[in-house]
Order: sequence, then structure tokens, then C-alpha cells
Amino acid sequence: MPVHEPELDPPFEIVDPARLASPLVLSSPHSGSIYPAQFLASSRLDAATLRRSEDAYVDELFMGGVRSGGPLIRARFPRAYLDLNREPYELDPRMFETRLPSFANTRSVRVAGGLGTVARVVGDSQEIYAHKLRLDEVLARIETLYKPYHRALETLLSRAWQTFGMAVLIDCHSMPSVSICPPGRESERKVKADFVLGDRYGTSCAGDLIDLVDHELRRMGYTIFRNKPYAGGFITEHYGDPTNHIHAMQIEINRGLYMDEANITKAPRFEAIASDLSNVVAALAAHVASGYSGTVRAAAE
Repeated sequence: MPVHEPELDPPFEIVDPARLASPLVLSSPHSGSIYPAQFLASSRLDAATLRRSEDAYVDELFMGGVRSGGPLIRARFPRAYLDLNREPYELDPRMFETRLPSFANTRSVRVAGGLGTVARVVGDSQEIYAHKLRLDEVLARIETLYKPYHRALETLLSRAWQTFGMAVLIDCHSMPSVSICPPGRESERKVKADFVLGDRYGTSCAGDLIDLVDHELRRMGYTIFRNKPYAGGFITEHYGDPTNHIHAMQIEINRGLYMDEANITKAPRFEAIASDLSNVVAALAAHVASGYSGTVRAAAE
């Protein structure tokens, strides 16, 4: 396998609290902003266009949550390069020079949409690559970036579970302020809610935990959707196991709240939004601080 890009050493960072005092674990898998030179050279798009899929500044928005006593893990590489919120081998055979191995999942809905582990498109379905990819290069990305991140995330959740008897994963994401529509149908774009909370329709997290986050955000004046259009991706589904006291929820924040989407710069409200999220995480940490034993609600029909 080829030598990995030096820009991405290390591929992720873990910000630990001064004292581990909570079973909460925050994950920001899509906020990475280091674009390897080799990747940029292989793309038909410029860096500004590639950044449209980036959850810019989301790690900073949730950083205040570390004060509640739990760690935050954040990727340094962007999702356009490798998506941690997918299965390890959701790959599109159309993107490769050679045939894919049998263990690759080539038929998922996400692959069909161009958004597999290695994305084919960004933004309004703009093709990323100028040429087909070498399989060994992509497998190297998975081995040196994807798998270490998930091993570290598993270790953080295991530490929380062993220390507190439970773990609560908050998977932190952002979404465009308006829905993306095919060319010619721009009039159908709709403004999204301020936050979308996902718990895989009640299967990845105890109901009272996500209800508390919902309540706190609504109390602050935000509009909330539940599970639509985002119910949680691979991370929420894979790690959420409420019957064994491991809970996972996904929080999507509307980018229009905290940043200028065109220029990818922080908006004046950035610090206020970050403060609100810090308070939400603190309320959740307080809720599970002593002897919590929650139950998962029945899955939605």
C-alpha cells in the first residue's frame, strides 16, 4: 500500500476533559478540514467546492461539552476524502480501475447516491474525481484513517461503560440550511429545521435521553425535527445498543445558524450557539450523573 499523506498524521484528535466525570462521548467525524495535496490534485473540483460537504466548525461548536466531563473525538480529514459515518467498505464499483473485493458493499442506498465510504459526489451531485481510483489507495485510506478512528471511538465508549456502567454517544453533524434539489427544481428547496435529532427511530438511544435534548433545545427557541430527514447514519446505528446501556444519538445543526455557508466563515451568532450547545450537553450529563437506568422506547412503525 502507498505511503499515507503526512498532512494527516495523526488522522484524528481526542480532547479529554480535565477529569473524566461523565459517560458522555462526543464524536465529530465530518468536521476535518485538512485536504491532502494528492487528493486535491486528483479532483476535478477546487477546494472551496469540496468543502461544501464539510461539517465546518462543528467540533468547535460542541467543544464546550468537554467541560461536562466527557471526551470529544474529531477527525482531521474531510468526509469528501473518507466518510467515517459509513460502513468501512461501502464502495462504488464505477469509481475504480479494477474489480472490487467480495466484501465490499456495492449496493447500499448511500453508494447509489454517490455518498459511500469514499464519496463520488459533493454538493449538487458534482463529481469529485477526474479519473478512476486505484483500489490499493482507497484501502490504504480505510486502514490508516477509518479503522484507527473507530478503534479509538470504541475505546472511549468502552472506558465510559466500564467507569459509569453506561455510555452516551453524541454524534455531531451539520446540514445545509436548505434542501438540495436536482438542477431545474431549485424552487422546491425548503428551509430546514434548526436541529434534527436522530435515534434510528427510537432504537439507538433511550427515549428520555433524546427527549431531554429535544426539550432543552426547544426551550431555547430552536425548531426541532426528529429522525427526518436524518435518522442517524452508520455511527448511530452501529454503536447504539440501549439494552446494554450504550446509547447513541445524532445531532444535526443547520449551518445557516452559525456560519456563512457561501464563504465557510463563522457567523456572529457562533459563540451564542456554542454556548447553547454546551448547556444542552451539561443538562444531559446532569441527567445521567447518578444511578441512571433508562429503557429504550419501542421502535416506530
